[in-house]
Amino acid sequence: MLVSEVMTAFPAYIRLGATIRRAAEVISVSEVGQLMVLDHDGRFVGALAEEDLVRAMLPGFDDVTAAGGTLADAFALFLERGRTLADRVVDPLVVRDTATVRPADELARAAIVMLERNIRRLPVVDDGTLVGTLSRADLCRAVIYHS
Repeated sequence: MLVSEVMTAFPAYIRLGATIRRAAEVISVSEVGQLMVLDHDGRFVGALAEEDLVRAMLPGFDDVTAAGGTLADAFALFLERGRTLADRVVDPLVVRDTATVRPADELARAAIVMLERNIRRLPVVDDGTLVGTLSRADLCRAVIYHS
C-alpha cells in the first residue's frame, strides 16, 4: 500500500512570514497539532508544532517566581507573553529539517519512520511541493479499511 492511498490530501498550512497569532488560529480551527509551512512560492520548507508555539509563550521559572510564584501568576505571564509575541513571525520557530515521505513511498516505510522518530504527522512532499500529510490516524484508517 502506498502513502498516497491513505494520506490527508488537504493539509493545514501557513506561509513563512505568518504571525504567531495566525498560526495559533489555524491550529485552533484545523484541530491539528502541526502545521506545514510553505514559502512564498508554495514550496514546502518545514513544519510548526503547536508545542513550539506554546513553548515560545511559556514564562521562565525566574519570571514566575518574580511575579509571585503561583499558578495564577504563571498563567497571567503566559497570556501576557502570548499577547507580546502574537504579531511576531513564526519563521524562527519553523523546524526546517523535518522528515518527509513521497506519495509513492510504501506505507510500511512511512510507518517505521513515524514510530522510530516518534512523529505524529509526516509531510508528504513531491518534488518540493506539499501534496498532503500522513498522520498516525491515517495509518490506523489504513488498517481498518484494508484488512
